Amino acid sequence: MKRLPVIFTHQLTRYACSPSTYLSAAVFLVLCAGLGLQLGQWLERDSSDLQVFFQFHPWLYLLLIPALSIQLWSDEHDVGFRTLIKTLPITPFECVFGKFLAAWFVCAIVLMLMLPIVLIANHLGEADNSVIRSQFLSSWLLAGSYLSAACFICTLIRQQVVIFLLTIGLLLTVSGLYSVIEALDHQMPIWVIDSLISLDPLSRFDTIDNGKLTLSDSLFFISMILAFLSASTVTLNYKSR
Repeated sequence: MKRLPVIFTHQLTRYACSPSTYLSAAVFLVLCAGLGLQLGQWLERDSSDLQVFFQFHPWLYLLLIPALSIQLWSDEHDVGFRTLIKTLPITPFECVFGKFLAAWFVCAIVLMLMLPIVLIANHLGEADNSVIRSQFLSSWLLAGSYLSAACFICTLIRQQVVIFLLTIGLLLTVSGLYSVIEALDHQMPIWVIDSLISLDPLSRFDTIDNGKLTLSDSLFFISMILAFLSASTVTLNYKSR
């Protein structure tokens, strides 16, 4: 774990030096604000939270997460990175978690750039900041679960274009699962529907997004993150043999 900060700093520096990081973050923020104001009609709703903005995050992450994921292992063939790996005895665990934490930190920064909307909400009326905090947390946890899945894909495939397309495909499948469950609502036993809902990250995201922050929902996302990162570590260990 002593080398984890080295990997974290190295990956964070790569994100800071990459124009695609700023472009994807700008697109995410502009679309989030535009959709919330236009489609969500936030100003007309007189709402005390920011649900009209956060409800679009699962779909907007289809743009942000793939853009971040293709940079996770883009330095595998970089001479400087290979020298760093050889100089320091860095384990696959440290490599996976360090890179993931750097990408997740970038997601946190992008979410923090929504702070002006929070200030406007408090200026216009009595905003429920406890609900808003849970909405930020739920979005960050959802981003982490998406990133962990993307990190696992990156350990399996090297081609950036394939990684980008597979990540979008995976996230689209997860995003569309909620619609499938709703379509099967009256056609399958209730225990099957409940089981599918319990495994659907978007249903749990909607629960937290509505201000109902529970320990079970938070643990679900954390468990999902740890599961994918563990799978990534095992994959790297197998490849390094």
